[in-house]
Amino acid sequence: MALVEVKNVIKTYSTGDTSFNALNDVSLSIDDGEFVAIMGTSGSGKSTFMNMLGCLDKPTSGSYFLDGIDVMSLDSDKLSEIRNIKLGFVFQGFNLISRTSALENVELPMIYKGIPQEERQKRAAEALKIVGLEHREHHLPNQMSGGQQQRVAIARAIVNDAPIILADEPTGNLDTKTSYEVMDFFVRLNEVHKKTIILVTHEPDIAQYCKRIVRFKDGNIVSDEVNR
Repeated sequence: MALVEVKNVIKTYSTGDTSFNALNDVSLSIDDGEFVAIMGTSGSGKSTFMNMLGCLDKPTSGSYFLDGIDVMSLDSDKLSEIRNIKLGFVFQGFNLISRTSALENVELPMIYKGIPQEERQKRAAEALKIVGLEHREHHLPNQMSGGQQQRVAIARAIVNDAPIILADEPTGNLDTKTSYEVMDFFVRLNEVHKKTIILVTHEPDIAQYCKRIVRFKDGNIVSDEVNR
């Protein structure tokens, strides 16, 4: 069974008397342990597709199974629950709380799960160690570089041991050298820690780190290729 299974998905948006399909009959399967780049220009449908994979939006029609769970059948509370259990998110803008330390930022997803403080701190420290920031536990975001902030965000994404990491333009705010360093961590998470990673990027050099590249255009998948 595929970890992510999308079949014949259509997403329609309406504005006034007009409507358009952001996704047109899209089908895609992603297996456990894959590292997939989602590419496409602005308006191609890739962001709509990622929002759907992240259980942030539902398709107008079609089906989406996440680790065997029929996402279309879930209410908003169940969607929030599955996001916290199955998915870790990494965003272009890091989305860290500015007045909160690296350790406390990484703890946040566990607070929502009701995990006791001592266990939260232990697991957050372990996650920061994985991304090489054990010496930055008590630093605030403004005391860290952009690359370090993104590594804190990666630690936050993995701390609940979610099987899937969704990364939306994770290198978009970083210089080239730092972008490659961050991508090396994603490769390690995929190969060593066996995380399934789905990464949106418009940068060909970043996509080359991934093992599979799926390209969107005008709401359709136009290519799906093994990269290595």
